[in-house]
Amino acid sequence: MEKIILHVDGMSCAHCKAAVEHALKKLDGILGAEVDIAAKTVTVTYDAVKACRDDITGAITDAGYEVKD
Repeated sequence: MEKIILHVDGMSCAHCKAAVEHALKKLDGILGAEVDIAAKTVTVTYDAVKACRDDITGAITDAGYEVKD
């Protein structure tokens, strides 16, 4: 199990939080996703055998948000 914290721009409300968490939880291997709107971060717990950083950032980008490195 791995944990990653990503900085994400564009999240400002409960809808944003739900959209990002939903997009991530649809991915195979995601064990948890928690958005902190105030900090503009997403903490993702995942199985590194089934998912990778690129999968995670791709899902966030596809949901309409920008991942900052």
